[in-house]
Amino acid sequence: MNRRAVELLVCPSSRQPLEVESVSAEQDAEILDGVLVDSARRHRWPVRQGIPRFVSHQGYTASFGEQWTRYRQTQLDRVNGTTLSRDRLVQGTGWRFEQLKGQRVLEVGCGAGRFTEVLLAAGAEVYAIDYSRAVDACWDNNAPHERLVVAQADLYALPFQPGMFDKVLCYGVLQHTPDVQRAFLSLVPFLAPGGQIAIDVYKKAKGLGRITRWGSKYWWRPLTRRLPPAWLARWVEWYIPWWLPIDTLLQRIPGLGRYLVSIVPCWNYTGKLPLSPQQVKAWAILDTFDALSAYYDSPQSMADVESWFQHAGLVDAEIRGGSNGIVGNGRKPPVGTNGHATQHSHALSHA
Repeated sequence: MNRRAVELLVCPSSRQPLEVESVSAEQDAEILDGVLVDSARRHRWPVRQGIPRFVSHQGYTASFGEQWTRYRQTQLDRVNGTTLSRDRLVQGTGWRFEQLKGQRVLEVGCGAGRFTEVLLAAGAEVYAIDYSRAVDACWDNNAPHERLVVAQADLYALPFQPGMFDKVLCYGVLQHTPDVQRAFLSLVPFLAPGGQIAIDVYKKAKGLGRITRWGSKYWWRPLTRRLPPAWLARWVEWYIPWWLPIDTLLQRIPGLGRYLVSIVPCWNYTGKLPLSPQQVKAWAILDTFDALSAYYDSPQSMADVESWFQHAGLVDAEIRGGSNGIVGNGRKPPVGTNGHATQHSHALSHA
């Protein structure tokens, strides 16, 4: 982590400022290994492999640690030769790519860093956090970088000062937390006045809407979510390659196809995404594992999400269907008489 970023961190336990207590490895102003301590010297937090660690275990996110360690580069635009991650970010958030330069962005649930890569390319200053060991994959894919801080932290106890971010991005995360509404509301205080938040969440299906490729995972999850993640990953890696061609044929059957493909879990993007056959297989393995392994999976309704934004006092709210189910965008009301957000100085340099 960059030394200049320490002044923006607070202890998640005491909420006091942090400082560097010791450094055992450093390179070009990046602390690779060391210890952070709060101002009262009551809480100490290790920095390992460039990442401050504010949680001591992965808890309910262990499957995501396994997922993004095994499949760390599958969804990176620069690796797969597409713009799928960039397109999803821009289309979902409505943020113009060129306007992200110089913006301080909190990315909650960074995974292996597919959106981290996009935000850095746009010139943003990115603080990427994840509860799981996926942070190591994000670091390997994107760091060291003068505009990036990666931290292992709990979204319910973030190690940041309130009101310090121009943007908060939380994609693919909220439905996988113990309390979805509380998770959302815990992010809002970190927005600067006038700042924007963008989230997505799975959409709750009813009736026949659950008998689809995407909804039938709930038949399997009572078993699969209890399996050790590494075991489940190996099982998915075994059956997807030979089942994928069968699934592709089944989905072409008029009328019955949508129901037949719900029998065996297979996130098949054939004909849906601009991917090569090998990439389709890799994405099918990744997303099928994702669907079956997460400890929590709590889809929401449009009304649920609308109520969160209202409760948080956000303005310019837009709640609509999106690629992951529902996307929600809103803004923290500005302060002052000029109608503009209060400006804050950025600690990291911008190249």
